[in-house]
Amino acid sequence: MTLPRILHPLLDLPNIQHGFFTRLGGVSPFPYESLNVGQGSKDTRDNILENRRRVAASFGQPEARLLNCYQVHSKIAVTVDGPWPTEDRPEADGLVTTTPGLILGALSADCAPILWADPVNGVVGACHAGWKGALGGMIEAEYAALLAKGAEARHLRAVIGPCIAQASYEVSADYEETFCAQDADSAAFFIAGKTADKRYFDLPGFCMMRLKRLGLTQVATTGHDTCAEEALFHSNRRGFLRQEPDYGRLISAIMLRP
Repeated sequence: MTLPRILHPLLDLPNIQHGFFTRLGGVSPFPYESLNVGQGSKDTRDNILENRRRVAASFGQPEARLLNCYQVHSKIAVTVDGPWPTEDRPEADGLVTTTPGLILGALSADCAPILWADPVNGVVGACHAGWKGALGGMIEAEYAALLAKGAEARHLRAVIGPCIAQASYEVSADYEETFCAQDADSAAFFIAGKTADKRYFDLPGFCMMRLKRLGLTQVATTGHDTCAEEALFHSNRRGFLRQEPDYGRLISAIMLRP
């Protein structure tokens, strides 16, 4: 079956298949409704496997070739040469491959998924960057792993997928202090919150800045807000605010065509 997905022109290339998947087209009941691919959620194993099978099938591949990390908000990117059992997935937040037919996925539910491609040298990647990972160097680690596999900066493209937007992302004021202490350019991505002890943080803007700082020129965002756009996306923050029992995980994925 064909699942609803968001495509971006930067990655819509003859030798590459990609998709920023929505919450639509799966089998999971409330509160996941319906395409939940998060092995760490409280959803049933059968539901998660079927949802993952549907994602993989949309790439023309079996579920075993859909790969994602056990994400830990790190700055670790790993190279992938073949499939692994789900229980053996590495603790990391970025994947890179030059092997056609492997689907690299980044899970998210407000954090920023970033899909990468060098279509000239045949290198693709997917990484997960929440505030902690983005500040800690996940984007730079993924970039280094891509270059190590033969990618070139002049050919690299990176697209930030659906994530929480600034208007939905209120944080405590000490976040701004933490960011500015580690990255002097961070102040531009915070604006005043509803009270003096609050700020609104622009996660996709911060990620975009870090991408451009690497010298990349072919970068973009899909421009979606996972928290605000309930019909399309899972959101950790929205679930927390509503005191729902759990939340689903989205997947953004990319593959070199066989």
